[in-house]
Amino acid sequence: MMLIGIDPHKSPHTATAVDPETNRDHASMRIDVSLEEYQRMLDWARQWPERRWAVENARGLGHHLTSWLLARGELVVDVPPSATARVRQLSRGAGRKNDRIDAAAAACVAALQGDARPVQPEASTGALALLDERRSNLAQARVRTVNQLHALLRALLPGGAPRDLSAAKAEQLLESVVPAGPAELTRHALAADLTAEVRTWDMKLKDNAKAMAALVAESESRLTDTPGIGAVTAARLLGRTGNPTRFPTASAFAQYSGTAPIEIASAERARHRLSRRGDRQLNAALHTVAITQIRMPGTRGHAYYQAKLAERKTSREAQRCLKRRLADHVWRTMMADERRRTRTTGPGGHMGATTESSAASPTPTASSSDKSLPGPVRSEPTPPSHAA
Repeated sequence: MMLIGIDPHKSPHTATAVDPETNRDHASMRIDVSLEEYQRMLDWARQWPERRWAVENARGLGHHLTSWLLARGELVVDVPPSATARVRQLSRGAGRKNDRIDAAAAACVAALQGDARPVQPEASTGALALLDERRSNLAQARVRTVNQLHALLRALLPGGAPRDLSAAKAEQLLESVVPAGPAELTRHALAADLTAEVRTWDMKLKDNAKAMAALVAESESRLTDTPGIGAVTAARLLGRTGNPTRFPTASAFAQYSGTAPIEIASAERARHRLSRRGDRQLNAALHTVAITQIRMPGTRGHAYYQAKLAERKTSREAQRCLKRRLADHVWRTMMADERRRTRTTGPGGHMGATTESSAASPTPTASSSDKSLPGPVRSEPTPPSHAA
């Protein structure tokens, strides 16, 4: 098996072939970023029938090349830049750095099987991530347009327009205005134009939600069985998480989503504070689910929240505890879905964690701690969640 390390840049890519048994550099080549050059590099690599590609930062500058190689049946692993930097420092001639050395370092990381992670072809989660990002941009554009419309309506109407302004309501208000003078005529025309823009954004957001719902249904995810998780929220959770097997435990997922509190300890005193780390969009989605369940009497999330209030926790502290439980439940549900897909499509999934979970349960059991982890996350099986 020959390992071919890739050091990607915006314009050129450098490939270095390394023997994993001897760590010896066999050959290297540099290509420009183009489809013709990609093919030339692949033809060059075919002199080694058994090969694997180690791409530094495969989710960043190396993303396009990685996708191109995966589409042609090549084996690819992702190597973080921090890992190649460590290899360079520990090798002879530490301090030397060029593209060929960086590419060889990426191959060495893959040979050691340390930080390198296998890369899979993009699935529906990648499409959901794109739709979620598009939805955020559309929502921001709509907010800007509505703010401009409010400013114009304040000058056209006594008291302005209501806060929750829709395109239909704005159109109705404009019909009641009889502009006089060039300034009012201009404001009225601009307001009508902005009203049409708001209606356009609404249509685009509606189409975006339909596309999300179709992909979530196609993925057969059971997240939507949880109270408070609709198609749009499920799309964000799936898209921002990607393949759930990259998190060895529910605690690792909670740290990634920023729902695990951070321990602050000194001498004999210890406390926990809110984490500002992690994926904030994923954290916001879990927060939305938590707030929704708190407002839904009869759900386990509502009962859990009330139990925390009975323990004399503040409202915010109880919300954070619920978000932590929801993070466990969401991870277990996604892992259960992944296992079910793996059994259907064949081997290859991560089977190192126990993921039985009741998809209908709004929160997991309290088997994991509300507190932050005392140390690095260990790859240990997580006890199954039992429905109450």
